[in-house]
Amino acid sequence: MKKKKFGFFTSLLTASVLLAACGGEGAGSAGETTSKDTGSSQSSETTATENTSTKDSVSWMTMLHTPAPPSGDVESKLEEHTGMDIEFQWVPDASKEERINAALASGTLADIVSLTQISNTTVRQALASGMFWDVEPYLDQFENLATISDETIEVSRIGGKLYGVPFQKQVARYGTLIRKDWLENLGLEVPKTVEELGEVARAFSEDDPDGNGVDDTVGIVDRAESYAVGFRYLSGIFGAGNFFDVNDKGEIIPSFMQPEFKEAMEWYREVYSNGWMNSDFAVMAKNDQKDYLVNGKGGIVFSGLFDANNYMMGAVGTPQEETMDWVLVNDLTHEDVERRVLSDTNGGMGGWLAIPKTNVETEEDLLVVLQFINDLMDMEPYTLMTHGIEGVHYEIAEGDIYKRLDDTVWQQEVQPYAGSRPSELVASFKVESELSNEATEKIEENTEFAVINPAQPLESETYTTQWSSLVEGIEDAYYQYMMGEIEMDGFDAAVDTFLQNGGQTVIDEFTANYKEVN
Repeated sequence: MKKKKFGFFTSLLTASVLLAACGGEGAGSAGETTSKDTGSSQSSETTATENTSTKDSVSWMTMLHTPAPPSGDVESKLEEHTGMDIEFQWVPDASKEERINAALASGTLADIVSLTQISNTTVRQALASGMFWDVEPYLDQFENLATISDETIEVSRIGGKLYGVPFQKQVARYGTLIRKDWLENLGLEVPKTVEELGEVARAFSEDDPDGNGVDDTVGIVDRAESYAVGFRYLSGIFGAGNFFDVNDKGEIIPSFMQPEFKEAMEWYREVYSNGWMNSDFAVMAKNDQKDYLVNGKGGIVFSGLFDANNYMMGAVGTPQEETMDWVLVNDLTHEDVERRVLSDTNGGMGGWLAIPKTNVETEEDLLVVLQFINDLMDMEPYTLMTHGIEGVHYEIAEGDIYKRLDDTVWQQEVQPYAGSRPSELVASFKVESELSNEATEKIEENTEFAVINPAQPLESETYTTQWSSLVEGIEDAYYQYMMGEIEMDGFDAAVDTFLQNGGQTVIDEFTANYKEVN
């Protein structure tokens, strides 16, 4: 499947920068590193049979996707496995951009910094500045890090350098989640096209799908990140590219300049203006979106396919618990556009575990930190960060099913670690939830239809230094158009401003680099 997964991408960028050699023996425990001579000139200066570093602790600035930091014994178990004292510096996901930008500007970082904002200008500038170690020459010394695929390495480089260990993820995890019980209540079939989805959104908003006799439901529930998340997924079904695309002239252009993108906007605004989605989507936080769905106020969401089970768990103890059920749809199409899904992980890369030189000053200490990341990709810590501690958070039932013992305890003590796993590809677990098992299967199925961002490995100085500010006007215009404050000519005007202020330079630089490597 690996070759098939990136078939489009590798054919698109076959002449990109040379890939680093991967392979070699596993490393020893923290503080001791061994490697096999692979003949690579990169590793000639970094291979060693003994590391004299005395570093025995690691600090880690990472994202928190739950209301509170974790409690319990998972952290101590991770320390036991890795042989390192761990200091987690949890950054709430809702304020990650502000917090990470401030930390980068002030240099108040940790030994490891989770950088998940791929296109953020401050992040890309920091990566390109030499603030972080280029880890690529060292990866082949470590058993698990050496297995990171060439495709993931390729899309993770900035200016030809790998300024952090890539977070490894499935290529395309998104789909359309729909209340199955509501479909059944209204006698509706599972939609297969965008047009059919629109009818379901209407019915969920107007036809009392929960049967309570009150006009208190909507179809689609979106949130403040609509432009970059929910709507972006939808635009891909219409045929728009993944942030960027290659046009007929061989130019790398932003997807918001494509007619397919604007067609998706027109469809989505009609849904909004008809009242078939939540009116406050532009200001709704992610947790509020979940609460909205868990409380039975909406029945359709564009999200990770795995989220359906999260909604089911969230509904425990609420009136929705007895009735809620979800259907996972990953094959929606629009008119004559072939089935496709935009990669939500930049081709299987969810950001970087970056190691700042200000905190980790020597090569010896760098090897210790890399050993720590490597060890987190072993089966035991992966299981800890996914399911927790056997007998406390889960038990293994008949059929090798991982059975959660207490959802609330798991959410408090384990779930915060799940988003920080260096790799989500270590293993697949069969769990009690058939929705979760189905999501795993459909995410893997998405791989065949995944569309990758062709600009991800390309170089553009203007993109690196100005993109976040350049695209602000486009994002604002998207929300203004959606809410009827401007028409499409207003959105086109925002595109013209984007081009005049530096957007055309981004296109020119990406296009030149694309033609150079092809």
